[in-house]
Amino acid sequence: MTTTKTPAPSAAADGYTPIRAKEAPRPGTWISAVIVALLTLALVNFLATNPVLEWGTVATYILDIKVVQGVGWTLLLTVLSMVLGTVVALTAAIMRRSENPVLRGVSWAYIFVFRGIPVYTQLVFWGLFTVIVPKLVIGVPFGPELLSFSTRDLLTAFWAAVIGLGLNEGAYLAEIIRSGLNSVDRGQTEASKALGMSNGQILRRIVVPQAMRVIVPPLGNETIGMLKTTSLVLAVPFTLDLTFATNGIANKLFAPIPLLIVAALWYLAITSVLMVGQHYLEKYFGRGFDDRTPAAKGGGRSRQAAVNSAGTTPQNPLPEVEL
Repeated sequence: MTTTKTPAPSAAADGYTPIRAKEAPRPGTWISAVIVALLTLALVNFLATNPVLEWGTVATYILDIKVVQGVGWTLLLTVLSMVLGTVVALTAAIMRRSENPVLRGVSWAYIFVFRGIPVYTQLVFWGLFTVIVPKLVIGVPFGPELLSFSTRDLLTAFWAAVIGLGLNEGAYLAEIIRSGLNSVDRGQTEASKALGMSNGQILRRIVVPQAMRVIVPPLGNETIGMLKTTSLVLAVPFTLDLTFATNGIANKLFAPIPLLIVAALWYLAITSVLMVGQHYLEKYFGRGFDDRTPAAKGGGRSRQAAVNSAGTTPQNPLPEVEL
C-alpha cells in the first residue's frame, strides 16, 4: 500500500494568498539582556579593582595545606553525617508507617525533639556529653557492674560532631523519606503481597526504588545543606574543618576578607560537584517518568522513549466506532 502526499492548493486555483507570519518583536528580552550585561561588567570591575579583596592573598592560600586538610575533614564530616542521618531517617520513616503505635510514637518523639532544637545547641550538648555521662556501664539493672567505659576514651570531638550532625539531619530526612514512600501507589504493595512477597522484599524491591524518584531531589538539597552546616562544628568543639582553618589563617594575617573568599570558593566548588551528582541521580531514578520523548541521536534512551520510538503503539488508542 502506497500513499501520496496531497499537494497544497495553489493560490490561483483557490483564490487565497499564503500568510507569511513573523514572530512578534520582543524588545523586553534585548533590554533585559543589556541591563544584565552592564551589571555583570560592573560587578567584574568592582571585584577586580577593589584592593580590600586582596586577590593575591586569595591565590596564595587557596591551596594552602591547612585549607586543603580542612576541605578533607569537611567532606568526611559531610559524608559520614549523611550516611548516619539516612540510616536513622529510613528507620524512623518505616517506624512512622508501622501499625505498632509504640513504634510510631517513638519515631514521632525523635523527629519532634531533633527538629525542634537548633543544630548549634545540639552540637554543644554533644560536646558536653562526656561531662553529662562520664562513663557507660554494662551490668545487671540495679545490680553489679560487669563492664564500664569512659566516654572520654570513646567519644572524640570528631565523632561527637558526626553524631550530632547525623541525628539532627535524620529528623529532617525521615519526613522526606516518609513522603517518598507514601508516594508509591498502595495497590503495588497489595499486588506484591498477592504474589507472596514479604514486607521486607516489597520495601526493597518495589517501594524504595520507585520512591527514590521523589526522595533524591530533597536529599540532594539536604546534602548541600549538610556541607554548609559543618561550619558549626566549632560548638563541639572540632577545629579541623574548612571554616575554622580559614579563620585561623585570617586571624594570623589580620586579613579576614580574602580568607573568607577562599572558604567561599571551596564551598562553591564542592557544591557544584554535588549538584552535578544530584542531576545524574535524578535522571537515573526518573527513567520512564520524566523522559517521555525519544533521546537525541547517539544519546541514551529511557524505556518509555524506546517504546514510543518503536512505533508499536497507536497514536490514538481509542478505536473509532461508527454509529
